[in-house]
Amino acid sequence: MATCAVKITKKGQVTIPREIREKLKTSTIYFDVVDDTIMVKAVKDAAGSLHQYAKNVKPGTLMNEIKEKAWEVAVREKARKKST
Repeated sequence: MATCAVKITKKGQVTIPREIREKLKTSTIYFDVVDDTIMVKAVKDAAGSLHQYAKNVKPGTLMNEIKEKAWEVAVREKARKKST
């Protein structure tokens, strides 16, 4: 696949080209920044499946913090279900 350029809107949004979206096979991605390079990585770990538990997350929250909170909620809910 060739490198492609996309425009960043005034709101900071970009459209990920269809070819890339199809290759990623996910609707959740990580942005990883190293120096001046931005990498887009598909979320294929537990955080992707736990997104429903990470509601009401403040914008700008780091993915590790989201994952940690999501795990806490998921574990709490699972423990609650076992005790009933």
